Amino acid sequence: MPAPDDGRSAAQARAAIEAALGQIGFCLPGTITIRRARCGKPRCACAADPPALHGPYIQWTRTVNGKTVTRTLTPAQYQTYASWFANARRLRALAAELQALSLKEMARAEGWAKLTPGTPAPPRTRPVRGPNPDYPKPPKTPGDQPA
Repeated sequence: MPAPDDGRSAAQARAAIEAALGQIGFCLPGTITIRRARCGKPRCACAADPPALHGPYIQWTRTVNGKTVTRTLTPAQYQTYASWFANARRLRALAAELQALSLKEMARAEGWAKLTPGTPAPPRTRPVRGPNPDYPKPPKTPGDQPA
């Protein structure tokens, strides 16, 4: 989805994001990892050159109540739910896009347009604080005296 810099207003960009959100179906959180592995047996085909690795092992990993949960899916299960994982990725992308648009709009509304993310900060108007000469120095202790 293009940013509103392409001539569209922020309201039009938000409406386009809302329309895209309305098209998303079921979503499954987490990540999918597809692996092939060697078993370690010296006479197995996976130890040959080139190896015929075991698998594919399809692992679905997500966080539940602060704990990592991994479940192995069959290829048929993965085919059934692959679109749900894609929907979750699309949902995250649209949410990030809406957040970026909201940040731009807040910056514009508050007059912070020159301080949007990715632009350098303006030069400092006050010098960096140094030591305060009026701050009382700690009393000298006997160990601080030169020998």
